[in-house]
Amino acid sequence: MSDAPESHPAPLSGHVASEPTGALFTTIAVALTAYVVGYPFTLATAPPLTDFPFHAAQIAIVRHYFDPAFHFREQFSFHPLSVPYVSFYALGALFSLVFSVGVASKLAAVVLLSLVPVGLATLFYGMNKSPLWGLSGLAFTWSTVTQWGFLNFMGAIGLFAMSVGYALLVCRRPTRARRVMLAVSLLAVFFTHVFRLPFALLSVLLAGALVYPATRTFSPLVLPLVPALALFVLWLGIRPPGLGISVHELGFHPERLREMGILLFGSYLPFDGAPMTPEGATEREIARRIVAVLAFAITLATVLFFTEGRARGRSERERAWGVGVTVLGLALAGGLMLGYLMLPYEAGNWFYVYPREVVAAAIFAASAAPDLPRGLLQRLGFSVLFAVAALPMTRFVSARFAEFEEATEDFRQILPLVPKAPRLYYLMFWLGGSAKRVSPFLHLPAWIQVERGGSLAFHFVQWHHTPIHYKEGGPDVPPPYAERTEWTPQFFDVKRDGAWFDTFLVRHRIDPHELFDADPSIHLTARRGTWWLYRRSR
Repeated sequence: MSDAPESHPAPLSGHVASEPTGALFTTIAVALTAYVVGYPFTLATAPPLTDFPFHAAQIAIVRHYFDPAFHFREQFSFHPLSVPYVSFYALGALFSLVFSVGVASKLAAVVLLSLVPVGLATLFYGMNKSPLWGLSGLAFTWSTVTQWGFLNFMGAIGLFAMSVGYALLVCRRPTRARRVMLAVSLLAVFFTHVFRLPFALLSVLLAGALVYPATRTFSPLVLPLVPALALFVLWLGIRPPGLGISVHELGFHPERLREMGILLFGSYLPFDGAPMTPEGATEREIARRIVAVLAFAITLATVLFFTEGRARGRSERERAWGVGVTVLGLALAGGLMLGYLMLPYEAGNWFYVYPREVVAAAIFAASAAPDLPRGLLQRLGFSVLFAVAALPMTRFVSARFAEFEEATEDFRQILPLVPKAPRLYYLMFWLGGSAKRVSPFLHLPAWIQVERGGSLAFHFVQWHHTPIHYKEGGPDVPPPYAERTEWTPQFFDVKRDGAWFDTFLVRHRIDPHELFDADPSIHLTARRGTWWLYRRSR
């Protein structure tokens, strides 16, 4: 570290980064993270993450906003402060300066998912423990939250951990660089997932309070909190009405403990009453192994800590530090579990609220564990344990990505036949072709907006929970779309629902021409596999 000398000794000394083997473990960590997070994305043009197509579409809107061929400027406006979920789209737009929007979207996803092990490594480093513990977070990369496509949330969890790590580093040695990094990490939380910011701010203050007996330092934490806190207060005043959680929506639901497993890893488990699929059985077995391996790693680290005598011979300040960071780890995981038991499922325009917290709690579970042993072979052994926890689910998910690439071949064939900048209404009668619990085909046609521009009948922007909104009124904005209609294509009425649109895409295993018989101006122009493309003649 290049920071100035401390005014008093650090509560503990030594990190893996300062050891002769630091470069070796850094290489291991980077390679394992790249494979676990990145490899599946190389196997599918359109990743089978349920909401991902609309994230890619919004990156395309940012990238091509001023391109008249895409007709985005006539439809959309930007609101990065009132709805500050901008990290994913900003990263994607930046990558799209070099790559296609499709590739850029996947690269942005990789960055956000990588923030979990990186943030955990920072947290453990701040605790004066080995950053190798950060690799424990890789086991949850392909949790149910990721499979939904809630990548902003996963990135924010990593940034949350990073913020607490920098807070501990500031308490140990309050240099300008560390204070700046604490402020930057909190601002990054705000612009990645604003709902996570109050957790981060409170956790930073809690961290400072818990290690105060060891550091006698707290005030340097205050100023770095000001920028993010000021933005959060501003956001509270300008946020859309649907973004918020009121007190009356909170409750205590201990029965949720029974569903923790499916919310951690349940993307391929069938719905209640349906027979178990081979994919679901495999996912469940891998999930059990993940929990067992990580529990073993935490237990082993604890046993070695005491049997090797590392708890003996410590100064009073070192003991105070150890107690403080252990309590902090328990508080972080316990507080997130409490959120899981108390938060609602939906809060305004926020969907799937409380299930996310169990994933966050699991990610932080190791933060109360002791430091890893310092021997080369012992740390290599723990690296192997972290790999054993993460790799089986990565291989399982990679196979599903490859299968989805094959299943979407007909979609990739029909996509170039869609006219440029269409007014597209899509109807997903058949959602089969994937073993996922929630079909990744549901929003797949949003990739047409990525490649061809134009308008979509259903779009996430209509809910005002992203920084991109429809402009008020105007002939280029699609008509209102009833909530949940994307799930019920059987109620489509071409006269009532289709008048504004000039292009229609249907996924069906049988000829869907009866949907358009009432409007003779609409004709079938192409079919590829299960996809039927209709155009309106003018």
